[in-house]
Amino acid sequence: MAIQRLLMKTLIITITFIVAIVTASSNKSASGNPTASKADNTPAYDMKKYWLVFLKKGPNRNQSKADSEKIQAAHLANITRLHEQGKIIMAGPIGNENDVLGIFIMDGKDSTQIASYVAGDSAVITGRLRFEILPWWTAKGKYEFK
Repeated sequence: MAIQRLLMKTLIITITFIVAIVTASSNKSASGNPTASKADNTPAYDMKKYWLVFLKKGPNRNQSKADSEKIQAAHLANITRLHEQGKIIMAGPIGNENDVLGIFIMDGKDSTQIASYVAGDSAVITGRLRFEILPWWTAKGKYEFK
């Protein structure tokens, strides 16, 4: 009887120890999301917030071909300018026939600042494009944006 109790205690301690090791060494929850490292749910690594800007078809897309080409040239020049200033990290068109025509990944302090950058774009001013801004986080140092 005493041997059975000792074996049972040893088994319970061993299982508890294994569960503790597996839990401590795992960096992901069952859903695949990073687990928190602190009681305040701060991720185990530093996160950097960027801003996703979805460029969508605007309400005024009936410009002449010549005007739409001028608007597009100014739009591309604005993207280049914002990229050179470090505000646009990545930009590009979406290859589909839906409402979303392109995206920007932008760096800035808040959505108001990002909106001020995008609102000055010729395609937005003329109504060819409208935009939606969403916050997007990624692990610092995980990706290198050039």
